[in-house]
Amino acid sequence: MEPDRTQVYTSPYNAYTEQAEDTLSTASTHIPRQHSKSSDLLEKGLSNISSQTSLSEKRTFTNEQKQDDEEAGPQEVLRHLKARHVSMISLGGTIGAGLFIGTSDALSTAGPVGALIGYIFIATIVYSVAQSLGEMATFIPITGSFTQFASRFVSPSFGAAVGWLYWFSWSMTFAVELNAAALVLNYWTDKVPIAAWTGMFFVILTLTNLIAVKYYGEIEFWAASIKVIAIVGWIIYSLVMVCGGGQTGPVGFRYWKNPGPWGDGYLVDNISLGRFLGFVSALVNAAFTYQGTELVGITAGESTNPRRNVPKAIHKVFFRILIFYIISLFFIGLLVPFNDKQLNSDEYYIASSPFVIAIINSGTKVLPSIFNAVILTTVLSAGNSDVYIGSRVLYALSASGVAPSWFQITSKKGVPYVGVLTTAIFGALAFMNVSSGAENVFNWLVNISTVAGMIAWCSISLAHLRFVKAIKAQGFDRNLLPYISKWAPWYIWYALICNAIIIIVQGFTCFFEFSASSFLTSYVSVFVFIFLWAIFQFLFRCPLYIKSEEIDLDSGRVEVERVEWIEPEATTWWQKLWNALF
Repeated sequence: MEPDRTQVYTSPYNAYTEQAEDTLSTASTHIPRQHSKSSDLLEKGLSNISSQTSLSEKRTFTNEQKQDDEEAGPQEVLRHLKARHVSMISLGGTIGAGLFIGTSDALSTAGPVGALIGYIFIATIVYSVAQSLGEMATFIPITGSFTQFASRFVSPSFGAAVGWLYWFSWSMTFAVELNAAALVLNYWTDKVPIAAWTGMFFVILTLTNLIAVKYYGEIEFWAASIKVIAIVGWIIYSLVMVCGGGQTGPVGFRYWKNPGPWGDGYLVDNISLGRFLGFVSALVNAAFTYQGTELVGITAGESTNPRRNVPKAIHKVFFRILIFYIISLFFIGLLVPFNDKQLNSDEYYIASSPFVIAIINSGTKVLPSIFNAVILTTVLSAGNSDVYIGSRVLYALSASGVAPSWFQITSKKGVPYVGVLTTAIFGALAFMNVSSGAENVFNWLVNISTVAGMIAWCSISLAHLRFVKAIKAQGFDRNLLPYISKWAPWYIWYALICNAIIIIVQGFTCFFEFSASSFLTSYVSVFVFIFLWAIFQFLFRCPLYIKSEEIDLDSGRVEVERVEWIEPEATTWWQKLWNALF
């Protein structure tokens, strides 16, 4: 008789929810409560949960269940995303034009060593943010998690401001990716108008986001897999070129000696100060390039077995991005000198890509076209993720009561189609960049999207600090959490302070040749965030922060605690390899 080869995953925190079985009002009897707006929110949240699943009912799911006939309620999303989908959606939203094209700025201003150190430093900040999100999103795995965490753990006004700014940033990023995809095609032909390509990609990506999330997850999985394969292939190719496989012979560390490792300086004549400013510029560039690593938290509400899959995805996504970025940048610095004129080329969109420049300099003629196709796939995959993220953020804002209720309307397959269409509409702003008269306005909107990601990182760290304090104040044992972040709380403070400093200094170039226009372009997103926070604070009349004893730690948690997922055990070598990779 064959042994049972399934593993039942049960959260170590289930002991706490055993106290919830008798009545709804005693769902967390060990937690001291005071009657307040927060406790009212708790009762409302638990009531919503009880209407869907009895607290005394324990449900069991397997990842092999057929879900084709499963239908969602009018305001429900479905948990159909597997671990590999979750990690690849985040990977798809992060690895985009920022890596393949944006790294040229860091290389030209800071030099190969300066850029490398800058990216490693920012990676330490990103890891802290990922750890913070992992602890909160596995304990309370809800759709659009960290935008709701900001409302629940800090204050409703703060969360509303973060959420709306974050949604706008991704809706604008969708427009940027549409424009980038059209420009990439100019490498092959300029006979088709950019507007035509933009319109075609707009329709395709919008329709992709309207299908069931499990099919969307499959599309994004394979699109992101192309990125991974391409980067791995490029790293192998670079190693061969560095060792002498190209027409120039062994390259080695030639360009670290001449023209040098640090760059010639940036903005000022003083070489030491100029190199420091170049390094600061690389930090800012790296911070923007890493944005998207937090996207795992957005998918938590649609993930199967979130207590297992979300932390697994967070680790895999972060280390993949770290390895891909750092190793790629290392080889770029070996193959492309920082003073290569092509890095600042405006001949066509991908002409300044250090990846393409390295291939051209090595004399491999066929690869530039192949890599251009990879960049096109990358940009479209990122745009696909943009619409997904924006729609789920709107869903979360609506669930938090700071957006109209219609953003929670879902199809029978659990797709929040109102949010999808609303986010996608902003992609039409890509047509503004076709007109020279509207280009400046488009650039202003783009700047809002870039700094908004840094503000989101700050909100994750701040929410985590409040979460840790609430856990202690309400009598939970943090050692029993499904996932525990490392080196808290000092590592959380480290990320919060560093992110805040980067937000302040990211527009430093405007102070050397000051103009009101450049200043506003650099800091408009900060002003928009402060304005939104003030408006919502006035509308909600809520405290600036919620007391630790009143923070809602139950809504969205109790439901998951009553569910067990049966995970098939990998028995063959290829199954174990697949699980390790995805």
